[in-house]
Amino acid sequence: MFSPKTHIERRDQLKKELKTGVILLLGNDPSPVNYPANAYPFRQDSTFLYYIGIDQPELAVILDLDQDREILFGNEAGLDDIIWTGSKPLLQDQARVVGLHEIIPLDRLPEYLSDLSALKRPILYLPPYRPENTLKIHKLLNIPAPMIPQAASVALIQAVVKQRNIKSDEELAELDKAVTLTGRMHLEAMRIAKPGLRESDIAAALHHIALANGPGFSFMITTTHGEILHNTDYSHVLQEGELLLVDAGTECYSHYSGDITRTFPVGRKYLPKQKEIYEIVLNAHQTVVAGLKPGVRYLDLHLLAAHTIAEGLKALNIMQGNIEEAVRQGAHALFFPHGLGHMLGLDVHDMEDLGEDFVGYNDELRRNTQFGLKSLRLARELEPGFAITVEPGIYFIPELIKKWKAEKLFKNFINYEKAEAYLDVRGIRIEDNYAVTPTGSRLLGKPVPKQIAEIEALRG
Repeated sequence: MFSPKTHIERRDQLKKELKTGVILLLGNDPSPVNYPANAYPFRQDSTFLYYIGIDQPELAVILDLDQDREILFGNEAGLDDIIWTGSKPLLQDQARVVGLHEIIPLDRLPEYLSDLSALKRPILYLPPYRPENTLKIHKLLNIPAPMIPQAASVALIQAVVKQRNIKSDEELAELDKAVTLTGRMHLEAMRIAKPGLRESDIAAALHHIALANGPGFSFMITTTHGEILHNTDYSHVLQEGELLLVDAGTECYSHYSGDITRTFPVGRKYLPKQKEIYEIVLNAHQTVVAGLKPGVRYLDLHLLAAHTIAEGLKALNIMQGNIEEAVRQGAHALFFPHGLGHMLGLDVHDMEDLGEDFVGYNDELRRNTQFGLKSLRLARELEPGFAITVEPGIYFIPELIKKWKAEKLFKNFINYEKAEAYLDVRGIRIEDNYAVTPTGSRLLGKPVPKQIAEIEALRG
């Protein structure tokens, strides 16, 4: 976990970057399932956790850069709270640990902000992703709700992204914990999966590991329909001859996330066509990892993966023609329609709430609108301290293949009849998590088998 000075230093760095203004940081509130007293498990806002470090609902913080004040707005638990939800550490004690010494009741926040607005003080906030925080900002700052995302402070977003993109040694240690725990989930999935179980049985086993060792999962896909990129339906019964794609991660107690994907046979062995496609994906993964180092644009590594995949598919006669030109035009995206990876941290897609174009791009590098490339979350040059995922994949999506074939798209590069022969492979993805070091990269967490022989040995 973090030393007491960590959150103080983070706030100091943020204030030094911005120099002037008033920063409003909103924590999250409980999120009801179907009535207020029946809430989903509480998850604090990640940026609030990063700078404030207090993991409880109904809090807000004002950082007044010009007057050098840090004010926590919140309430101590009352007797009614204690009766229903139990006693908790005093807010003033939690605040003292993270260097906050001025606490004001939460109901005084509107008046405080009104006084600042009357003085024409600029109030900077981050774009809200929860409706209740949009409503709060509307009420607190008198901004029309439709204008709230656009009125968020770009300077604050950029300062937060600049800081959170670079993971400290403390953060990387937490990521190692989260990714190692995530790896345990995947080993369990490989151990228990068999014909006749439901996808939900696998999901339940993974949930057990996540909840028994931390606050819960960060992301969960458990499906025999790997061609559906973010499938959340766990109702299918596993059948011999199918592949099971598990894209799942968990959080450690500090809320740093892991995010691993493995694709393995429901039976004991990969079938021949499955093995052919798996080896292409594995080759793309390993080729990219060999090139991870500071100064390399992740966009270029994505294109390297795309080229490697296209060359592999050409060897199977699924693609054809000049592969360099095929990738330039985007023909490969029929089989690889998503980006190579994303940032990882307190969010499984780190800071996606602040805007992917701020996190994964910069003023010199804008998002491409081409199909496939438009879904690349991370394109910018890698820097030491980045924590990222590498997750190439190949997918045979029936509806997409049918559409492109009917429109005769890229017919010089795609053998549609041969592609249709691989529809039963569905989808294969391999994902691991890496930290960029000054000289290259290192795997986060303990290794999880991804070679065919290793996986088949576990399955057998």
